[in-house]
Amino acid sequence: MTEPLILTARDNPLLQRIRKLGQDPGAYRKLGQVWLEGDHLVGAALQRGRPLEELVFTESAWHERADWRGWVDRARRVVVVPDALMKTLSTLESPPRIGALLAVPADTALAPRAFSVVLDRLQDAGNVGSILRSAAAFGVRQVLAIKGTAALWSPKVLRAGMGAHFALQLVEGLAPEDLAGLAVPLLATSSHAGLVLGQAELPHPCAWVLGHEGRGVDEALMARCAHTVSIPQPGGEESLNVAAAAAICLFASRPPG
Repeated sequence: MTEPLILTARDNPLLQRIRKLGQDPGAYRKLGQVWLEGDHLVGAALQRGRPLEELVFTESAWHERADWRGWVDRARRVVVVPDALMKTLSTLESPPRIGALLAVPADTALAPRAFSVVLDRLQDAGNVGSILRSAAAFGVRQVLAIKGTAALWSPKVLRAGMGAHFALQLVEGLAPEDLAGLAVPLLATSSHAGLVLGQAELPHPCAWVLGHEGRGVDEALMARCAHTVSIPQPGGEESLNVAAAAAICLFASRPPG
């Protein structure tokens, strides 16, 4: 088994890098890595075959949790830090006992015929992460983020996504005109729609366009949509937020079978 590197200095360059990644939502774009906090995210990455660059344990975790030792050979390097030092690496109220650095996946071209989600300037990291979870659950293959959307690999989106990132192809920084490369129809929700969810057959595959929490889908992007779809809300209030609406729409248009 690989012998770990023991780090005890707070100002070690590796630990400074981890703090930067944990505190700055866009740091991964410059540093080319993301910081995964906790065994759930680390395990999700490994389950999907993502190689780890650094696997970081607290001293107590290293000595107590034998079931994590199987992860060691799947990381380029293993690091052990004092429990108190791990607290300085985390922004969580209860710091994890394990974390990992993962290389940000290389930019990929969009897949023209894939079941997709398009995020149009969504601002809330929790909403974005929740949508990624629903996308992974209902068979979406790719998520396309228009410029102005919350950073997809930021710490808050990663935590809210609960591992969904590793089941999806993620492409961000797109302009609306880049969606011309899609060969599937675009759908958007609207309270003034010709199609009613549950009462009309939806195309599959398709790309659901989900808009800004306050302003909705950009008008020019809405004009590109083949259909607008309304979600029946018999309670009489239009009270669904974008993440809840996304889950309903994705379930309704999930792949057959």
